[in-house]
Amino acid sequence: MDKKRLEYFKKKLQVRREELLKVIARTEEAGRTADEDTTVDLADKAANSYTKEFLFGQTDTDRSVLALIDGALERSKTPNFGLCANCQSEIQQKRLEAVPWARHCISCQEKHEQGLL
Repeated sequence: MDKKRLEYFKKKLQVRREELLKVIARTEEAGRTADEDTTVDLADKAANSYTKEFLFGQTDTDRSVLALIDGALERSKTPNFGLCANCQSEIQQKRLEAVPWARHCISCQEKHEQGLL
């Protein structure tokens, strides 16, 4: 991958990383404040509890994507960025545009999702 494309993807990854950090911080704050309501109604407490659990689950997903982005930023420092972790073929540009933290080409990703890798 040429330096211009690499810099483009690094910038895209860094922007997405910053966005995720902001979303995680907002979601955590919303989760903390969900239980601050001192309502005595049992149904309201159940709804608040569900909301809190949902928000923390969303944070876990965002943290997983953040870890993938951090891994991609580390790979961008090596010649391995843009290469499939399994077959070492070049990952398609359209795939990197959509998911710049992708570790696998499409066919290897399908195998990975099926548990074959």
